Amino acid sequence: MGFNCGIVGMPNVGKSTLFNALTATAAAEAANYPFCTIEPNVGRVAVPDLRLDTIAGLAKSARIVPTQLEFVDIAGLVRGANQGEGLGNKFLSHIRDVDAIVNVLRCFEDDGVTHVEGSVDPVRDAEIIATELLIADLESLERRVDATTKRAAGGERDAKDNLRIMKPILAALQEGKPARSVSIDAADQKRLDMLQLLTAKPVLYVCNVEEESAATGNSLSARVASFASEQGSEAVIISAKIEAEIAMLADAEERADFLETLGLMETGLDRIIKSGYRLLDLITFLTAGPKEARAWTVCQGAAAVDAAGTIHTDFVRGFICAETIGYDDYVTCCGELGAKEAGKMRQEGRDYKVRDGDIMLFRFNV
Repeated sequence: MGFNCGIVGMPNVGKSTLFNALTATAAAEAANYPFCTIEPNVGRVAVPDLRLDTIAGLAKSARIVPTQLEFVDIAGLVRGANQGEGLGNKFLSHIRDVDAIVNVLRCFEDDGVTHVEGSVDPVRDAEIIATELLIADLESLERRVDATTKRAAGGERDAKDNLRIMKPILAALQEGKPARSVSIDAADQKRLDMLQLLTAKPVLYVCNVEEESAATGNSLSARVASFASEQGSEAVIISAKIEAEIAMLADAEERADFLETLGLMETGLDRIIKSGYRLLDLITFLTAGPKEARAWTVCQGAAAVDAAGTIHTDFVRGFICAETIGYDDYVTCCGELGAKEAGKMRQEGRDYKVRDGDIMLFRFNV
């Protein structure tokens, strides 16, 4: 599994159309009225990686297994969601479980598609959602701080440690800043994760533009790009309608030709994946053999033993070493045997920091 993204946004911005296109399914009903998505729909897509095809060919692998990206289509959000307006309570509960938030913003004018705010303003919409998430976090954390303070006063050690990260985050929220704006030590990351704060999650802004602006964007998407930059985030330009058309083309050559006619080098899905990986600081390592070639996703800086654990927990318990070949060396030497003969295969210990594109074979004993 790569990572999962919650697709959020105001009603009628193209969330469900985008979800259907990205997952090439019709699981989410797309309609011109608010709240057509009530329960979160989940879809998984393969993450394209040409390196995987290359090493599969060299290893003569019987099958190729890419890593996956999961999309969760969540109900539209309106003002007052933190107080239960619209389907706010459902939205807030569903979003707590995702790794990142994909905020779809309407960046096109269309008199035939209504907007709950009465006008098209993507930056305003982004700020509404940010405010709803922040207020929800503020109310939740205030209650937790009160309860945790009482436990800490009673001498509970864990409560004191929790307060150490809760108080600066609460102060930030009270100033109107998201939880992710507070610097947290890596050692405290698990404590932060347990708080399940909505504003701690990274946000990727997706500008849904009209078909004519898919390659270059428009004035509305330009405003979003500036807004995202100020937030330390990224913005991706996409046309949900075009993605829906691409999803109907089964042949890869047809897709490439279609994209070329529109002046596009890659699909919106590819751009979202790349931005998402950067946003979450993720990398991919690979495994290859006669049975299969497979891609695996870990965080930047992950140790070899942690990478082994993504394959199977037994690998962690009995970890001996990770036989590792860099992707370029693997290709240059025409596979594992050639790399080994050329002295390009390394035996790395459990603390080795995995690099993007590493081809790894874990030795273990349990």
